[in-house]
Amino acid sequence: MIIRLLPTLCFLCGFLNAADKPNILFILADDLGYGDVGCYNPASKVPTPHLDQLAKEGIRFTDAHSPSTVCTPTRYSVLTGHMAFRLNYRGVFTGVGGPCLITKGRLTLPEMLRGQGYETAMFGKWHVGLSAFDKQGKPIHQNGLPAVRRIDYTKPFVGGPIDRGFDYFFGTASCPTTDWLYAYIDGNKIPVPPTRIVDRTPLPKHPYSRDNRPGMIAPDFDLEEVDMVFLQKSLKYLENHAKSASKKPFFLFHSMQAVHLPSFAGDAFKGKTKAGPHGDFLFEMDYVVGELMKALKRHGMAKNTLVIFSSDNGPEVPTSIAMRRDHKHNGARPWRGVKRDQWEGGHRVPFIARWPGKIKAGSTSKQTICLTDLMATAAAITGAKLPNNSAEDSYNILPALLGQDTKPIRQYTLHQTMSLALAIRKGDWKYLDHKGSGGNNYARPGEWGMKQYALPEKAPGALGQLYNLKADPGETTNLYFKHPKIVKTLKAKLEEFKKSGRSAPVRQ
Repeated sequence: MIIRLLPTLCFLCGFLNAADKPNILFILADDLGYGDVGCYNPASKVPTPHLDQLAKEGIRFTDAHSPSTVCTPTRYSVLTGHMAFRLNYRGVFTGVGGPCLITKGRLTLPEMLRGQGYETAMFGKWHVGLSAFDKQGKPIHQNGLPAVRRIDYTKPFVGGPIDRGFDYFFGTASCPTTDWLYAYIDGNKIPVPPTRIVDRTPLPKHPYSRDNRPGMIAPDFDLEEVDMVFLQKSLKYLENHAKSASKKPFFLFHSMQAVHLPSFAGDAFKGKTKAGPHGDFLFEMDYVVGELMKALKRHGMAKNTLVIFSSDNGPEVPTSIAMRRDHKHNGARPWRGVKRDQWEGGHRVPFIARWPGKIKAGSTSKQTICLTDLMATAAAITGAKLPNNSAEDSYNILPALLGQDTKPIRQYTLHQTMSLALAIRKGDWKYLDHKGSGGNNYARPGEWGMKQYALPEKAPGALGQLYNLKADPGETTNLYFKHPKIVKTLKAKLEEFKKSGRSAPVRQ
């Protein structure tokens, strides 16, 4: 075993002493399911050629997970390596909800990389909370339209990306085309404030267009071209970085709107697929990935850039229902559940990484990983030393990326929903410390109800759920009563991780 690990250790030592550190491009899609990507789902009805090519040039993980089944807690956990349930915050932010979930003093991924000599930039959706101020200088920490109406746009926002480790930011406070404030933040201010309530009359009307809240919109905010705006910002950043005299490596976080509802594909993508408006939106998402990859190659950056692509959770409820019904496309295939659910479809996500000369092209990994692992992995790559009061739920998956792993990296993996329902995974065993999905109401009938996908409970009266994912990947048979010792062991471990405040080992 020691002999097998020597190549990995030598490689890591090389990075600890190397002056030329890799650029890191992290692309995070929104509400993209495991089955939405062609290289994960042969039955997909939407072409994703650029993601498929990325997988051919790198590694594809088949057991990767978002930290949560919804966006705000996932994004917090990605940026900190710390599971968001530990904050006891339920739900997600909308509009100018806040304050920022990342408290002052907590080390973030961009701060850590900036300390290693990186330039850091983020373009797209923030959604981790921030503080806007009213004309009296009082912070606004409320969701909804009344809070947006109170904003004094002459005052800078506090607690956004610029205050949490990013040198550059352009994007939105919350979900760009859903959450009350339809305006772009540049740095820490909104240069073009909203002036009126959004007029939804001319917007597309289809089963995937029903998620616009009637919020305030800025004159320069086109609800159907948001992802193209974000893309142009990232492309311009890469161009400027290539032209600059700076020798700093960069960390670029491209945080998409696609494919969160409403599915408003840009004009250039409408009708490009045979899978309707959401299929077109998925196609646009894939195009964005392709353009970013082309830019890296155009600027001579591709060979020294680690590219990571993933999603913040599984596919949305109405999206999944309509796509299955109308186009025979299952965005969660082959898993049970969707966004908000603790079952695999809610948090098992695509995860593809490319790093020429380091990651073997066309490789696949079955390692169980979580997006919280980005922080410990980036630390290993760059030689950063993580203190024990940071990234408490982050594991270093660099050996898996390099194909040098010889055993499971994660002994345990935690999962959470927006209601703070928790689950724990160990090998093939997964224990849900609650009844039901932990998110969606599967008793709800109707057009957008999940009752049509409800499965019979095979362990009535059980206080939790136990599944063996190897024998039962569809999570159809609850083994709670059949294996009480496993239930007891996993529940005890979950309680231990809750009490200790960490699930990653204490660092030496």
